Formats: sequence, structure tokens, C-alpha cells
Amino acid sequence: MNIIDRRLNPQGKSLANRQRFLRRAKEQVVKAVRDASSKRSIQDVESGDKISISTGGVREPSLHRANSGGLRDYVVPGNKEYVEGDTIPRPEQGGGRGSEGSPDGDGEDDFRFVLSREEFLDIFLEDLELPDLVKQKVKQSESFSLTRAGFTPSGSPANLNLVRTMRNSLSRRIALKRPKPAEIEELERLLKEAEERGDSEEMRELREALEHKHLRSKRIPFIDPIDVRYNRFESVPKPIAQAVMFCLMDVSGSMTEHMKDLAKRFFMLLYLFLKRRYRSVDIVFIRHTHEAKEVDEETFFYSTETGGTVVSTALEEMQRVVQERYPEGDWNIYAAQASDGDNMSSDNARSAALLRDVILPLCQYFAYIEVAAEHNMGLSALGRETELWRTYKMVQRPDLPLAMRRVRSRREIFPVFRDLFARDKVAAP
Repeated sequence: MNIIDRRLNPQGKSLANRQRFLRRAKEQVVKAVRDASSKRSIQDVESGDKISISTGGVREPSLHRANSGGLRDYVVPGNKEYVEGDTIPRPEQGGGRGSEGSPDGDGEDDFRFVLSREEFLDIFLEDLELPDLVKQKVKQSESFSLTRAGFTPSGSPANLNLVRTMRNSLSRRIALKRPKPAEIEELERLLKEAEERGDSEEMRELREALEHKHLRSKRIPFIDPIDVRYNRFESVPKPIAQAVMFCLMDVSGSMTEHMKDLAKRFFMLLYLFLKRRYRSVDIVFIRHTHEAKEVDEETFFYSTETGGTVVSTALEEMQRVVQERYPEGDWNIYAAQASDGDNMSSDNARSAALLRDVILPLCQYFAYIEVAAEHNMGLSALGRETELWRTYKMVQRPDLPLAMRRVRSRREIFPVFRDLFARDKVAAP
């Protein structure tokens, strides 16, 4: 039987009870959070939210009388018509004055509660991670671990190394020839035998030898302070996995406001995911038209710009930044590119060569997101694939870390994002 305290507790003292409920209704809560995230602004994802789940999955045990047996006394408040023993007729069905019931017969309200910011984000970003995050380096480490670093003659009693201490003690006693207990016992036995025989000369020699042994044993203690050794520990910085995410966005004239909105929402979700889950991840923002440049976060998301489309400029800018700031051997390099698929025909070959020969060998993972109008789904009016999609598809191979997805509406952003960054999953073409 579970007894749950339903009293209001604004100080959060019933946190354990709340977490127990979230674990029990986890499947429904996760579904509700994902449904809620598809209907709200990406900027608002980082705040908490009210969610609703079906009451069917949150029912709790309740105490009630058995169907048979036992004594039953009922107290009905406001009763002026009946006494004990009277039979109460069953009320007629449909006599209420409320509104019409639901068509499916389910008349119960959904269970509504508020998730905190931390709870919402934990569920929202659950089971997501950067794939193949393997390159580690000690630089900029924020955590340390204690590592054995030999022995020291001083320290805490809890760190006493008994084996090393006894080894030092034994070595010192052997070197100084401290009398062994067996030698003293042997002299005492011989002295006793000499006393029984009455040999005074032998008794005198044995007493002198025994006294010498006792004095030497006292001068050479069994354990001396110089023997004691303690385990020594040093704080060693833990190696951390450093990563950099390149966000490449097409802002040329072919990108409609709807397409730019989809691209920005995807990158906002990616930005939130990286900042929430990783401490040592740099984010590089690159915008491109017929030319590309690295920009700050504000410019990337909110600046207006237009022009032609030359995709290779963005790849070249990414290559330049990697060479200047992010050595391949020290950094896990990732990239996410959003475009409407438009590109100059004369630039397709160069873009393919850069992606295949330069960018993908540097990257742990490269995600290409093609945004389109809802009626288009990334294809031209004649049903052909876009220039850039066809170019990247020619480069794509199972052994290359390239994933390609299409997005045409806001509700598809979160499923596509989860598909690209799901834990322990290799993105398929």
C-alpha cells in the first residue's frame, strides 16, 4: 500500500514523492512533453510547462470496504427522509442537467500538473548525445580525481599503509640485528637449566647475555616512527572530451521567411541541447550567401541578409576556422548545415569535393537539414531533388559520418532532431 501526501508544500519538501510520480508515469510524461514542445516557441522550451496526461496511467491504490462481510454503518449528511433499514431507490439515469457527455463515453478529465524548468529540460533532452565523442584532452578540465602517488612519512591515520610500514620495520630490525624473541626464550631456557645444575659460572654468562639481549631489544623498537608510511595522493585533472559544433545556415535570397524560420528553430534547439548537456563545447556560427563569414549568436539568429547562393564558401570558412583554432587531434568536430537545397550549378562539384575530401574527414558527424515549403518537401515542382541534396547524396556513403534529413513544417523539427542525435544510434541516409 502506498500512502501519498497530497498537502500543499511550496518549500519542495515532497520532492522525493514528486520524482516517484514522474518515474511511474514516465512514458506518458515524455509523450506529453514532446507534444507540448512541438506546439510552443523554441525560445520557450527552456522554461517549464503545464502538461496533461491521461488519468488511466496515474491511478493510485485507495482504501475501501470489502464487497462482503464486516459491519456497515453509513452516515449520510443532510438526510431527512430515511431511517436505518429503509431501501433507497436507484436514481434514474440521465437526470443530470450538465452538458452532453463525450462521444467515446470517457467522462474523466485529464490529469494536469506543472513541470519545473529542470524537469522539463531533463525529459526534453533525454536520450540525446553527440555521437562518437571520443577525443579527450586535459586542457580546461574542471574536475579532478585523486591518484596514488607513492608514500609519505606523514599523513592521516586513515591513509596508513600497513604493509609498507611493516616492511620498513622488518628491514630496520634485520639491519640493526635486533634480538629475536626466540633467541631470548632460548637463553632463558639455558639459564634455568644452569640454575638446576648449580653451575654459577655458566649462570653468570647467561645472565649477562640475557641482559644484553633485553637492553638491545629496548633500544631497537619493533616499530619506529621512521618506519611509518602513509599513502600519498595527488589531484590529477580528468581528461575531458572537447567538442566544437559548426552551425552553417543559408541566408540567401532563395530562403523564404518560412524556410529561415525552420532553420533558426532547428539551430535554437541544437544550441539549447549543447549548452544544456555539455560544458566543453564551442559553437561556431557561420552564415552564407554567395560569401560566408563567421558571426556571433545574435547576428546568426536575428540579422537580415540576402544574396546569391554559393555553398562552398561556408565549407571553406569552416575549414579555415578549424585550421586556426581547432586542431583535429584535440577536438571532436561536428557540423550541422541548414539550407533550402539551392546552389549555383557551377559550385556543386567544388562543394562535393570539399565535403568529401576535407570536411567529412575532419568531422565526427555532419548533419544536413534541408528546409522546404510544406507543399514541396524539398523537391522541385517537377519532383526532382534539389541541387544540393543531389550533390550531397552523391558524396554519402555508409562509412562517412553524413546524415541528411528534410523538414517542411515546425512540427517536424523535434522528431528530426531526435532522430539525428539519438543516443547509440547511427543516422541512416
